[in-house]
Amino acid sequence: MTRAYGVKKGKKRKHTEPKYDREAEEKQQVQEEESQQQEQQPEEDELSGIPIAPSELKSDKPKVTFILERASLEVAKVGKTYQLLNSDEHANFLRKNNKNPGDYRPDITHQVLLAILDSPLNKAGRLQAVYIKTEKGVLIEVKPYVRIPRTFKRFCGVMLELLQKLSISAVGKREKLLRTIKNPVTQYLPINSRKIGFSHSSEKVVDMNDYVKTVPTDMDFVFVLGAMAHGKIETDYTDDYISISEYPLSAAYCIGRICGALEGKWKIL
Repeated sequence: MTRAYGVKKGKKRKHTEPKYDREAEEKQQVQEEESQQQEQQPEEDELSGIPIAPSELKSDKPKVTFILERASLEVAKVGKTYQLLNSDEHANFLRKNNKNPGDYRPDITHQVLLAILDSPLNKAGRLQAVYIKTEKGVLIEVKPYVRIPRTFKRFCGVMLELLQKLSISAVGKREKLLRTIKNPVTQYLPINSRKIGFSHSSEKVVDMNDYVKTVPTDMDFVFVLGAMAHGKIETDYTDDYISISEYPLSAAYCIGRICGALEGKWKIL
Protein backbone atom coordinates (compact mmCIF):
# COMPACT_ATOMS: atom_id res chain seq x y z
CA MET A 1 0.00 0.00 0.00
CA THR A 2 2.78 2.35 0.87
CA ARG A 3 4.37 1.70 -2.51
CA ALA A 4 1.10 2.45 -4.32
CA TYR A 5 0.64 5.72 -2.49
CA GLY A 6 4.21 6.64 -3.32
CA VAL A 7 3.53 6.12 -7.01
CA LYS A 8 0.46 8.34 -6.90
CA LYS A 9 2.29 11.11 -5.12
CA GLY A 10 5.01 10.98 -7.74
CA LYS A 11 2.44 11.30 -10.51
CA LYS A 12 0.90 14.35 -8.85
CA ARG A 13 4.25 16.07 -8.62
CA LYS A 14 4.95 15.33 -12.29
CA HIS A 15 1.48 16.57 -13.25
CA THR A 16 2.11 20.07 -11.86
CA GLU A 17 5.10 20.73 -14.12
CA PRO A 18 3.35 20.39 -17.54
CA LYS A 19 0.62 22.77 -16.34
CA TYR A 20 3.14 25.62 -16.11
CA ASP A 21 4.80 24.65 -19.39
CA ARG A 22 1.42 24.60 -21.18
CA GLU A 23 0.64 28.13 -20.10
CA ALA A 24 4.05 29.34 -21.22
CA GLU A 25 3.65 27.56 -24.52
CA GLU A 26 0.23 29.13 -25.11
CA LYS A 27 1.62 32.56 -24.30
CA GLN A 28 4.50 32.04 -26.72
CA GLN A 29 2.07 30.88 -29.43
CA VAL A 30 -0.02 34.05 -29.03
CA GLN A 31 3.13 36.19 -29.34
CA GLU A 32 4.18 34.34 -32.50
CA GLU A 33 0.75 34.83 -34.06
CA GLU A 34 0.81 38.55 -33.29
CA SER A 35 4.30 38.79 -34.79
CA GLN A 36 3.18 37.00 -37.96
CA GLN A 37 0.20 39.33 -38.35
CA GLN A 38 2.49 42.35 -38.13
CA GLU A 39 4.80 40.91 -40.78
CA GLN A 40 2.01 40.08 -43.22
CA GLN A 41 1.56 42.65 -45.99
CA PRO A 42 -0.73 42.81 -49.04
CA GLU A 43 0.61 41.42 -52.32
CA GLU A 44 1.07 44.91 -53.70
CA ASP A 45 3.68 45.59 -51.01
CA GLU A 46 6.06 43.35 -52.95
CA LEU A 47 6.51 46.30 -55.28
CA SER A 48 8.88 48.19 -53.03
CA GLY A 49 11.04 50.90 -54.52
CA ILE A 50 14.56 50.49 -55.85
CA PRO A 51 16.90 52.55 -53.61
CA ILE A 52 18.34 55.61 -55.33
CA ALA A 53 20.54 58.24 -53.69
CA PRO A 54 18.49 61.33 -52.71
CA SER A 55 21.07 63.63 -54.31
CA GLU A 56 20.48 61.93 -57.64
CA LEU A 57 16.70 62.25 -57.40
CA LYS A 58 16.94 65.99 -56.66
CA SER A 59 19.39 66.58 -59.47
CA ASP A 60 18.69 69.29 -62.04
CA LYS A 61 20.40 67.25 -64.74
CA PRO A 62 18.41 66.43 -67.91
CA LYS A 63 16.28 63.31 -67.70
CA VAL A 64 14.44 60.92 -69.98
CA THR A 65 10.79 59.92 -70.17
CA PHE A 66 9.47 56.86 -72.00
CA ILE A 67 5.96 56.51 -73.41
CA LEU A 68 4.73 53.06 -74.45
CA GLU A 69 1.84 53.37 -76.88
CA ARG A 70 -0.80 50.75 -77.74
CA ALA A 71 0.14 48.40 -74.92
CA SER A 72 -1.91 45.21 -74.78
CA LEU A 73 -3.22 45.30 -71.21
CA GLU A 74 -6.84 44.20 -71.29
CA VAL A 75 -8.85 42.54 -68.53
CA ALA A 76 -11.75 40.14 -69.17
CA LYS A 77 -13.78 37.62 -67.23
CA VAL A 78 -12.61 34.16 -68.22
CA GLY A 79 -14.75 31.52 -66.56
CA LYS A 80 -15.40 32.72 -63.02
CA THR A 81 -12.39 35.02 -62.62
CA TYR A 82 -11.05 38.20 -64.17
CA GLN A 83 -7.72 37.79 -65.93
CA LEU A 84 -5.23 39.81 -67.97
CA LEU A 85 -5.59 38.47 -71.49
CA ASN A 86 -2.56 37.01 -73.27
CA SER A 87 -2.14 34.93 -76.40
CA ASP A 88 -0.63 31.89 -74.64
CA GLU A 89 -3.27 31.22 -72.03
CA HIS A 90 -6.41 32.66 -73.65
CA ALA A 91 -6.09 31.80 -77.36
CA ASN A 92 -9.33 29.78 -77.42
CA PHE A 93 -11.22 32.39 -75.43
CA LEU A 94 -10.05 35.15 -77.81
CA ARG A 95 -10.99 33.19 -80.94
CA LYS A 96 -14.47 32.51 -79.56
CA ASN A 97 -14.87 36.25 -79.17
CA ASN A 98 -13.63 36.94 -82.72
CA LYS A 99 -10.34 38.44 -81.58
CA ASN A 100 -6.85 37.77 -82.87
CA PRO A 101 -4.73 36.11 -80.14
CA GLY A 102 -1.59 37.57 -81.71
CA ASP A 103 -2.70 41.07 -80.69
CA TYR A 104 -2.75 40.23 -76.98
CA ARG A 105 0.91 40.49 -75.93
CA PRO A 106 1.31 41.97 -72.43
CA ASP A 107 4.71 40.26 -72.35
CA ILE A 108 6.03 43.03 -74.61
CA THR A 109 5.20 45.66 -71.99
CA HIS A 110 6.78 43.47 -69.32
CA GLN A 111 10.03 43.09 -71.27
CA VAL A 112 10.25 46.81 -72.00
CA LEU A 113 9.66 47.84 -68.40
CA LEU A 114 12.37 45.48 -67.17
CA ALA A 115 14.79 46.84 -69.78
CA ILE A 116 14.11 50.43 -68.71
CA LEU A 117 14.09 49.95 -64.94
CA ASP A 118 17.16 47.67 -64.94
CA SER A 119 19.27 50.13 -66.94
CA PRO A 120 22.18 52.10 -65.42
CA LEU A 121 20.35 55.14 -66.79
CA ASN A 122 17.57 54.59 -64.27
CA LYS A 123 19.88 53.59 -61.43
CA ALA A 124 21.75 56.87 -61.93
CA GLY A 125 18.50 58.75 -61.31
CA ARG A 126 18.09 60.04 -64.88
CA LEU A 127 14.72 58.42 -65.59
CA GLN A 128 11.82 60.84 -65.09
CA ALA A 129 8.91 58.44 -65.56
CA VAL A 130 7.38 55.78 -67.78
CA TYR A 131 3.88 56.20 -69.20
CA ILE A 132 1.88 53.33 -70.67
CA LYS A 133 -1.13 53.91 -72.89
CA THR A 134 -3.19 50.81 -73.53
CA GLU A 135 -5.13 49.90 -76.67
CA LYS A 136 -8.27 50.88 -74.77
CA GLY A 137 -6.86 54.35 -74.04
CA VAL A 138 -6.06 53.84 -70.34
CA LEU A 139 -3.02 55.89 -69.29
CA ILE A 140 -0.72 54.45 -66.61
CA GLU A 141 2.15 56.15 -64.79
CA VAL A 142 5.11 54.05 -63.61
CA LYS A 143 7.49 55.57 -61.08
CA PRO A 144 11.21 55.04 -61.84
CA TYR A 145 11.91 53.32 -58.50
CA VAL A 146 9.16 50.70 -58.69
CA ARG A 147 10.27 47.08 -58.62
CA ILE A 148 8.42 45.29 -61.41
CA PRO A 149 8.00 41.51 -60.89
CA ARG A 150 10.56 39.46 -62.78
CA THR A 151 8.17 36.66 -63.72
CA PHE A 152 5.48 37.18 -66.34
CA LYS A 153 2.77 35.45 -64.31
CA ARG A 154 3.31 37.75 -61.33
CA PHE A 155 3.46 40.75 -63.67
CA CYS A 156 0.03 39.82 -65.06
CA GLY A 157 -1.30 39.65 -61.51
CA VAL A 158 0.03 43.11 -60.72
CA MET A 159 -1.39 44.65 -63.90
CA LEU A 160 -4.75 43.01 -63.22
CA GLU A 161 -4.74 44.48 -59.71
CA LEU A 162 -3.72 47.89 -61.03
CA LEU A 163 -6.47 48.04 -63.65
CA GLN A 164 -9.06 47.01 -61.05
CA LYS A 165 -7.89 49.15 -58.12
CA LEU A 166 -6.43 51.98 -60.28
CA SER A 167 -3.26 52.28 -58.15
CA ILE A 168 -0.63 50.33 -56.19
CA SER A 169 1.29 51.94 -53.31
CA ALA A 170 4.70 51.34 -51.75
CA VAL A 171 5.33 49.51 -48.49
CA GLY A 172 4.56 51.76 -45.52
CA LYS A 173 4.12 54.80 -47.76
CA ARG A 174 1.24 56.66 -49.32
CA GLU A 175 3.08 57.24 -52.57
CA LYS A 176 1.57 55.39 -55.50
CA LEU A 177 4.18 53.53 -57.50
CA LEU A 178 1.74 52.52 -60.24
CA ARG A 179 -1.44 54.42 -61.01
CA THR A 180 -3.88 55.24 -63.76
CA ILE A 181 -4.01 58.93 -64.65
CA LYS A 182 -6.04 61.24 -66.86
CA ASN A 183 -5.28 61.73 -70.55
CA PRO A 184 -3.60 63.31 -72.44
CA VAL A 185 -0.06 62.25 -71.65
CA THR A 186 1.33 65.57 -72.96
CA GLN A 187 0.29 67.41 -69.79
CA TYR A 188 2.86 65.40 -67.80
CA LEU A 189 5.82 65.87 -70.14
CA PRO A 190 8.73 68.28 -69.49
CA ILE A 191 8.38 71.62 -71.28
CA ASN A 192 11.98 71.79 -72.46
CA SER A 193 12.15 68.37 -74.10
CA ARG A 194 12.70 66.71 -77.47
CA LYS A 195 9.85 64.28 -78.18
CA ILE A 196 10.98 61.46 -80.46
CA GLY A 197 8.82 58.75 -81.98
CA PHE A 198 10.14 55.38 -83.21
CA SER A 199 9.06 53.22 -86.10
CA HIS A 200 10.78 50.89 -88.55
CA SER A 201 8.63 52.45 -91.29
CA SER A 202 10.24 55.86 -90.82
CA GLU A 203 12.41 56.98 -93.73
CA LYS A 204 14.77 58.74 -91.33
CA VAL A 205 17.24 56.05 -90.27
CA VAL A 206 19.78 57.31 -87.72
CA ASP A 207 22.67 56.14 -85.59
CA MET A 208 21.34 56.54 -82.05
CA ASN A 209 24.69 57.53 -80.57
CA ASP A 210 25.13 60.33 -83.13
CA TYR A 211 21.49 61.40 -82.88
CA VAL A 212 21.44 62.09 -79.13
CA LYS A 213 24.57 64.21 -79.47
CA THR A 214 22.63 66.71 -81.62
CA VAL A 215 20.19 67.45 -78.78
CA PRO A 216 21.22 70.36 -76.48
CA THR A 217 22.79 69.24 -73.21
CA ASP A 218 20.17 71.03 -71.09
CA MET A 219 17.18 69.44 -72.86
CA ASP A 220 15.15 66.46 -71.62
CA PHE A 221 14.33 63.50 -73.83
CA VAL A 222 10.91 61.92 -74.42
CA PHE A 223 10.91 58.65 -76.38
CA VAL A 224 7.68 57.20 -77.76
CA LEU A 225 7.62 53.51 -78.70
CA GLY A 226 4.97 50.99 -79.61
CA ALA A 227 4.34 48.13 -77.17
CA MET A 228 2.34 46.01 -79.60
CA ALA A 229 3.27 43.03 -81.78
CA HIS A 230 2.36 44.58 -85.14
CA GLY A 231 1.60 47.98 -86.62
CA LYS A 232 2.95 51.44 -85.96
CA ILE A 233 2.24 54.27 -83.56
CA GLU A 234 0.53 57.46 -84.67
CA THR A 235 0.90 60.46 -82.38
CA ASP A 236 0.51 64.20 -82.88
CA TYR A 237 2.89 65.36 -80.16
CA THR A 238 6.29 64.13 -81.39
CA ASP A 239 8.91 66.52 -82.75
CA ASP A 240 10.72 63.86 -84.74
CA TYR A 241 10.03 60.40 -86.11
CA ILE A 242 13.00 58.10 -86.57
CA SER A 243 14.17 54.54 -87.16
CA ILE A 244 17.36 53.27 -85.54
CA SER A 245 17.97 50.23 -87.74
CA GLU A 246 17.42 48.96 -91.25
CA TYR A 247 15.86 45.88 -89.67
CA PRO A 248 12.73 45.43 -87.54
CA LEU A 249 13.63 45.46 -83.85
CA SER A 250 11.75 44.47 -80.74
CA ALA A 251 10.70 47.26 -78.40
CA ALA A 252 12.95 45.89 -75.66
CA TYR A 253 15.97 45.93 -77.98
CA CYS A 254 15.18 49.52 -79.01
CA ILE A 255 15.17 50.46 -75.34
CA GLY A 256 18.62 48.92 -74.99
CA ARG A 257 19.97 51.07 -77.81
CA ILE A 258 18.33 54.23 -76.48
CA CYS A 259 19.60 53.73 -72.94
CA GLY A 260 23.08 52.88 -74.20
CA ALA A 261 23.24 56.06 -76.30
CA LEU A 262 22.09 58.28 -73.43
CA GLU A 263 24.46 56.60 -71.00
CA GLY A 264 27.27 57.40 -73.40
CA LYS A 265 26.13 61.02 -73.80
CA TRP A 266 25.74 61.55 -70.06
CA LYS A 267 28.88 59.56 -69.11
CA ILE A 268 27.03 56.91 -67.11
CA LEU A 269 29.02 53.71 -66.70
